[in-house]
Amino acid sequence: MNAVAPAITGFDAKALRGDFPALQQEVNGQPLIYLDNAATTQKPQAVIDALVNYYARDNSNVHRGAHALSDRATVAFENARNKVVQFINAGSSKEVLWTRGTTESINLVASSYARSVLKTGDRILVSAMEHHSNIVPWQLVAEACGAEVVPIPVSDAGELDIEAYKSLLDERVKLVAVGHVSNALGTVNPIKLIIDLAHSAGAKVLIDGAQGVPHFDVDVQALDCDFYAFSGHKMYGPTGTGVLYGKEALLEQMPPYHGGGEMIKTVSFEGTTFNDLPFKFEAGTPNIGGAVGLAAAVDYLQGLDRAALAAHERALMQYAHDKAAAFEGLKRIGCAKTIAGAFSFLLEGVHPADVGMLLDQQGIAVRTGDHCAQPIMKQFGIPGTVRASFALYNTFEDVDALFAGLEKAKTFLL
Repeated sequence: MNAVAPAITGFDAKALRGDFPALQQEVNGQPLIYLDNAATTQKPQAVIDALVNYYARDNSNVHRGAHALSDRATVAFENARNKVVQFINAGSSKEVLWTRGTTESINLVASSYARSVLKTGDRILVSAMEHHSNIVPWQLVAEACGAEVVPIPVSDAGELDIEAYKSLLDERVKLVAVGHVSNALGTVNPIKLIIDLAHSAGAKVLIDGAQGVPHFDVDVQALDCDFYAFSGHKMYGPTGTGVLYGKEALLEQMPPYHGGGEMIKTVSFEGTTFNDLPFKFEAGTPNIGGAVGLAAAVDYLQGLDRAALAAHERALMQYAHDKAAAFEGLKRIGCAKTIAGAFSFLLEGVHPADVGMLLDQQGIAVRTGDHCAQPIMKQFGIPGTVRASFALYNTFEDVDALFAGLEKAKTFLL
């Protein structure tokens, strides 16, 4: 039976495509079908305009300038922080730190928080489906402190083994680091349960939200996570921008991550006193234009019906899964009950890179490889997957084009 695209009311992805200039082009003589959103999303004109306006009109360094451009840049920069505070429902602007992205946010917590509290014999629990950015920083700090990184098992369906997780939680566990959504499998983890169980054992929790924030509302206070990290470029904002949310009490206790300007109150050769939050962690000239662009991305997302958007993306994913079930020789990788964003698969007898190349020749952009998640690929015994990942501007016609492209690729390769 052929899959039938459902009728979704309240959300018009086709109309929104017009907001994204990059989608209005041809690739290899075909209209671009962009299905690589888990790697980076395209940018709406509103974000591009915000960047251009900042650099054309307000470009200046922030906080201490004695002139109009610096005042305007400072207001725009701190207004952007306040928009992020509201976006994730942080307690205050002291809890929102600017970083270059999720990777730097996690490294900050590893180097500043974990390094200051870990001792020999302590443990950090990390799910087996994590991106390398949520594995390697913990390995580095664990090696330095005599601690241990312990994987939380993942089932063959791509779901976290909660009973195994519970059995791992003891007095040795000081930190749990888990992705909100797996970039490789699309699995949506039960992070509220994960957080509550960790806290009951006395452990702190960091959530890698890079793949979560683009797809649904995040309320860090309701989650009660200790740290939440995400990137601007995966939620329609500029590259090189990111956010670390941390509970104020924890951030106050943590030593600075980088030294330099802005993060200090006084400096002398006898000693240095550090600035207040959030500036203690923001050494040097920040990515001011990037923050302004990220604020524009927040405005863009907040201007949409997020519930209708989530419903549209769920329907897209279900439509892809239905078509996959009827497609001979296609094997899904990751079959969790709840999936967002990423649709990973293999074609029997075909290397993922060859599939990606032939899809690109048809104007269809996907990602292939291990998706910086080698441990879970090793568990599945595969070199990688083909990953199609969806965003707010993707349509059911895009899914149809993907499977038509796969049919042509299969004919050519087999």
